[in-house]
Parts: sequence; structure tokens; C-alpha cells
Amino acid sequence: MSKFVMAGEDEILNGDVTDVYFDYTKEYLKKLDKNPVVTMEVTAPSAGYDYINFTGLNDVISLLENKNIDLYAIPEGTVIRNRDDAGVPVPFIRITGHYLDFAEYETPILGFICQASGISSYSSLIKKMLGDTPFISFGIRRMHPAIAPMIDRSAYIGGASGVSGVISGKILGITPSGTMPHALSLILGDDLAWKTQHDNSRFRVFLIDTFMDEKFAAIKAADEFPDIDYIRLDTPSSRRGNFINIIREIRWELDLRNHKNVKIMVSGGISLDDVIPLKNAGVSAFGIGTSIASAKTVDFGMDIVNIEGNNITKRGKFSGIKNVLRCDACGSTRVVDNQINEMPCSCGGTMRNILVRYISSGKINIMEDINKIRERSLNQINKFMNL
Repeated sequence: MSKFVMAGEDEILNGDVTDVYFDYTKEYLKKLDKNPVVTMEVTAPSAGYDYINFTGLNDVISLLENKNIDLYAIPEGTVIRNRDDAGVPVPFIRITGHYLDFAEYETPILGFICQASGISSYSSLIKKMLGDTPFISFGIRRMHPAIAPMIDRSAYIGGASGVSGVISGKILGITPSGTMPHALSLILGDDLAWKTQHDNSRFRVFLIDTFMDEKFAAIKAADEFPDIDYIRLDTPSSRRGNFINIIREIRWELDLRNHKNVKIMVSGGISLDDVIPLKNAGVSAFGIGTSIASAKTVDFGMDIVNIEGNNITKRGKFSGIKNVLRCDACGSTRVVDNQINEMPCSCGGTMRNILVRYISSGKINIMEDINKIRERSLNQINKFMNL
């Protein structure tokens, strides 16, 4: 057992992290000598987002490696609506195999993608609104440390410019981003803390609100260190007043004193609704934590749609094995029978199947790296998201 209240890698791979009724179901089917070939699809009929940035697939692939199944999926980093143009739920994952070979993995499969896709989808909304204005994922301190890399990875795929986690940076192959904590100023005092940050950091950002009024601290920091990159405000809610007007004042005073090169970064309780008003007031970068890390999960479900060649599913779902056709020109989407791989689009382009075969009889065919996934995500955020 783990020293902490968390499941370890072995428990996940062994199927111990499952709902108990799957264990009961396996027991019953084995007694009855029933183990049919089924096809199951993962859909999100009620997503909670206008666009899902599909994330978490690599973990699903790792989970199902060496299981005797075939897995098709929409690539990670695909930004797509949960239903097609006709209102049919889009299957994000399709798994075919003997049911008992993967029954207990339904729970972790959904767990891998529901939360990760929620974080990346929320981050994509921020990215779409901010455009080239950077934001950093600061939220790992708000969640269980075991999932810190997942949070930062999902935020990064969704459009975050950087992440704060040390282990996340190692896993993603990027340098983690950070500024300075209030602790440094409390221990050293602002002057020495700022000088230490100035002399030792490649990214010169001064946290200015530990002791002083934000406006006067910003002026002092810029006058004494005119080559700094940013001043950062992490002002607590009890001291914020009209935070947007505080930003306007600071920007005005810095510009008036020929410190236009000193940019403003804000953090602390920033949500999607805050970013545009703050950007318009003069903010040039954001550290966004809790709202990203606690983003609403995507409510994926996993359902049988075919048993031994017979199309069947429960009420409220769509039976049959399907493909997902999408036009790369306009983003139109159609869910069709899996015998159809392309069709003309009304825009004049061609709709092609975007489901990819990632696992064949337990063997991994494709495992994409983070750079390719993020590139796809950023391209589709820019191209297909309409807010």
C-alpha cells in the first residue's frame, strides 16, 4: 500500500481502481461462461463546454497496452464539439475486444480523460480569449500532489504558456515557470529580495505587494531596477478594492515615468471572467491557478454499442460502430457508420475520418509526444473555436 492516500501505478494497471460492480459483473459472466466480443464507445452527450479539448488519451493507451483489444480514438489535443452538426454525440474513443479483457478498466479510462479534458478545455477558453498574452498554470498547490503533472500537462496542452511544477517541467520537457514567493520578501525584505531576484533569475519578475501599496511599490521597483521584465500583483481579495482600477493606475504611473518596458503580471484567484477586463486595463501576463486546476470535468461516459456484430445499446445512446468525419477547412463534423471514411462537405472541402487506430490487438501503434499534441491543440483553438 502507498504511504499516502492514493492509488499507485500497479493498482491502476491491475484494475484495482475500479467500481466494485465491474468486479461483480466479471464474476457473474465467468460463472455463466459468457465473454462476448463487444465494441464500446466513449461520448460526452452533456459536456459542459462548447468545445472539448480532448486530453488524457496517452494514459488510456498505456493502461490498455498488452490487453487483447483494438482502440481507436480522436487524437489528443483535438478541439471539437461534443455533438456533430446533426446533434449526434461524437465518439472520442472506440474499444473492441472480449468484454472480460477490459471490463474493469472502464473506471480508470474515464478518470484519465474526464478531468484532464476539463482542465485543457478550460485552458483553451482562456487561450482563445487572451490570444498571444501568456498565462502560466499555477494551480498544482490546490490539488492532490499525485496529479500535479496531469494538471500542468493538461493546462499546457490547452494553451498555457508555461507551468509552475518542477516535476511537470521534467515530464513535459520544458523549463518550469515561476517568479518569487512572498516568503522571500518576508525573510529578506523587499529591497534585498528584489535584488536577489534581479541578479539570479533569467526571468526578472518582482512580487511587489508583500508590504506596500501596489502603485508606489511598482514605481519604486521600476525606478531602482529599470531593466526588470514584470512587476507581479498577487494582492489578496481583502486588499483588492477595484483591482482593475489599481492596474490602470499602475500602468499609467509606470508609463509616465518612462517605464513602458516594465510589464504587469497578476495572479491570485483569477478566473476566465477576469482575464479580458484585466488585459484591457494593462495586464500583460497571468498566473492562473485554482480556476484551471479545479475546472469542471467533461462528463464522458462509456457504453456498449455492439455485441458480437449486433448493434445494441442502452436507452438514450446511439447503437452501432461509428466513424467521426471532420472537414479540415471549416471544422464541420458528422458521425457516420464506420464503413464511411470520407464525404464531401457543404463548404466545398472534404470530411475525413479522424479516428485513429492507436492499439491493435494490444500492441501500441502510435504514442504522440507533447509537442505534437500541443501544436495540434493551438492550431485548432485558433482555427475552430468560435466564442
